[in-house]
Amino acid sequence: MKIRVVSSKEEIETLKSSDEVIHLAFRPSNKDIFNLVMACPNIKAIHIPSSYKKTLSESVQMYLAMQNIALLEGDVWGHRKDINEYSEVSQHVLDRIDELKAEKMSTDDIVALVTKETKLSEDFIRFIVEA
Repeated sequence: MKIRVVSSKEEIETLKSSDEVIHLAFRPSNKDIFNLVMACPNIKAIHIPSSYKKTLSESVQMYLAMQNIALLEGDVWGHRKDINEYSEVSQHVLDRIDELKAEKMSTDDIVALVTKETKLSEDFIRFIVEA
């Protein structure tokens, strides 16, 4: 699973319409969120640091909910944007989640376990599990 990392408002214009998961590494305005959704019609989730999420207006959060776009808290740890504009969730993590689901483990237990095993946020793990 690829996560497109966006470091500035100006980068929104460079997004591909096929991008589905976006990490915003800047504090977005309402207009930035609307521009992002317009640029990526297939978007499924916006991943944003928790400190930035707290500053999003209720109207933007409601708009995202109405568009069925998940708003996820968390960071992309150890990603070097100068090397690659995408951060990837390794196939090993996805396989591990599938393995735990096959064992009939509850979503909450999977989220807790995989969060401990990786540096991914609980919100993001839950998004993957429920996808």
